[in-house]
Amino acid sequence: MSKEDSVDDKKRESYEENAVAIAADSNGFEVLAPEVRKAAERKLVRKLDFRLLPTIVIIFLMNYIDRVAVTSARLKGLEADLGLTDVQYDTVVAILYASYCPAQIPSNMILNYVSRPTLYIGTCVILWGLTSAMTGVTHNFAGIVACRVFIGLPEAAFYPGAIFLLSRWYTRKELAFRSAILYAGLLVSNAFGSLIAAGILGNMDGKMGIAAWRWLFYIEGAITMFIGFQAMWLLPDYPNNTRWLNAAERHLAQVRLAEDAGEADKDSAEASVFEGFVLAIKDPKVLCFMLMTCSQLLGLSFINFFPTLTGTLGYSTTITLLMSAPPWIFAAIATLINAWNCDRTGERFFHMTAWWWVVIVGYIISLSTMATGGRYFSLFLMTTGYCGFTLTLVWVSNAIPRPPAKRAAAIGLVNGFGNVGNLMGSYIWKANWSPEYHQSMIIALCALVFASFLSFVVRCMLVRDNKRMDREEMQFMQGPDRERIEEAAKLEGITFEEAMRRRKGFRYLY
Repeated sequence: MSKEDSVDDKKRESYEENAVAIAADSNGFEVLAPEVRKAAERKLVRKLDFRLLPTIVIIFLMNYIDRVAVTSARLKGLEADLGLTDVQYDTVVAILYASYCPAQIPSNMILNYVSRPTLYIGTCVILWGLTSAMTGVTHNFAGIVACRVFIGLPEAAFYPGAIFLLSRWYTRKELAFRSAILYAGLLVSNAFGSLIAAGILGNMDGKMGIAAWRWLFYIEGAITMFIGFQAMWLLPDYPNNTRWLNAAERHLAQVRLAEDAGEADKDSAEASVFEGFVLAIKDPKVLCFMLMTCSQLLGLSFINFFPTLTGTLGYSTTITLLMSAPPWIFAAIATLINAWNCDRTGERFFHMTAWWWVVIVGYIISLSTMATGGRYFSLFLMTTGYCGFTLTLVWVSNAIPRPPAKRAAAIGLVNGFGNVGNLMGSYIWKANWSPEYHQSMIIALCALVFASFLSFVVRCMLVRDNKRMDREEMQFMQGPDRERIEEAAKLEGITFEEAMRRRKGFRYLY
């Protein structure tokens, strides 16, 4: 045996013994000691955090600003200029979800098979920015409805797609906080959206003979299109083909996820685009998540009418928009703290559901008083409900971890069907129920109680599954399950038996 062969054998033995990753040097790949592996992994995660997270947060910020711009425009003459009735305005708000909800499912299924999600997501961002800008040229009910329908299609690709993309890069114990950073972008967008709207609506009215609410759509749409072009090179693709990572970093990214679940994060070669959908729809946990999310978003549907609710305090348009910001900034901070602790503890149920109970308290306060202080305080409590919603798709990713095609379909199904709750919620905040909105709040309160029950059902399912896995002995895997574990073993340079031992350590988070 040559000296080189002896060195290689020692490296392979060390790799199997320590379960280490691989990194690249000037000579190619070399085995790293465990402590060096940790440093390399921290460097990789930090690189992702500084490039992936800011990009999706900015996109999400514009996503929601564009989507709810119509609620701010309502305060500055949109209804009067377009001749909308109360029912027609509710339809304008709701119709977006008619395309947004069903489009999420095929979008996420396609995303799992698109080799360059950067181009797919970036193109969708540009398209919804363009459609948002075109909303400013509408002159009647039909025109604005058409724009709202078409803005829902490209927007459908982003949030479930972003969560799926995060799940292809981060482990179970990293995902909640990163997803919270993403959703904090939405919450901050409600604050900054109101501030931006206040500036545009307060200063652009009549400029170049154009109404202020039209400028709102033009400016926000143009910003979104610019960000879409930037996203095409800022976002990563998948761990196996991201261009701004070197070969060792791509390999380490794949190893991390394989170790996290005990099998490779990839589909079998024979899997079709519909196989993941079939697997997801047959899983009772997915059905519970779908109903839970729908009920949850019905309970949190005040978000589409937040400036209107703040307006019941009796202040001017500009002050109303400025007062809409602090509750969302508070909610964003609470979301990050909650998700950080959620990752640290691995607990899911209480970190999500308890915030809905806080919203219920907020509704009870609003039902009990019309005093300015009490009502404004209740708005702070209501916004914290999104601390719980932030973890919904994270929990789905944890509960439906493999194969990726099933996870992608499950995320699309849960978020797509769940947003039907937003569609229904568009009709429960009726103008003739203002300024108290007691009927609206009672409906929303009951929806959150039902969502809490379904969340408890999911928790019981996962506890049962974990107990079943505790009872099971290590068994010889057959068919595609064995193939995935063999792929993980090959990827990590370990034996099949070692991969099986690691798999035994996997448990669902609840």
